[in-house]
Amino acid sequence: MAHPLMFDEDDPMLHRVRELALALPGADEKISHGHPAFFTTKVFAYFGGTIKLDGAHVAHERSLLVLPDEEEARALLEEDRCYRPAYLGPSGWVGIDLDEGTDWEEMRELVESSYRNTAGKRSIAELDVR
Repeated sequence: MAHPLMFDEDDPMLHRVRELALALPGADEKISHGHPAFFTTKVFAYFGGTIKLDGAHVAHERSLLVLPDEEEARALLEEDRCYRPAYLGPSGWVGIDLDEGTDWEEMRELVESSYRNTAGKRSIAELDVR
């Protein structure tokens, strides 16, 4: 059974995340478990996530999920806007809630860092040349 779509295609936050992710070498987009997922050979970012609270899933529909290094993850998780997403959190992923005050330069850096943690050597070398 296919997952229902859990995002609004017209969401301006999704458009901003899409711009950041698809600007990276070899990046593409697919729908995974109802959410946009950005990948090369592996997924490096998702738009939207959930947390499990008292046995129920609570949606964070307008969030960016990335795979930062451990130190960055610890720093991010000290902020109220950040959370460990269901299923992906134990593997080091962090969710960041997006709103009108989002620092998009910071999001670009986090997406690029996550990309570097998942992309192949050739893709990273191409990014370094840019």
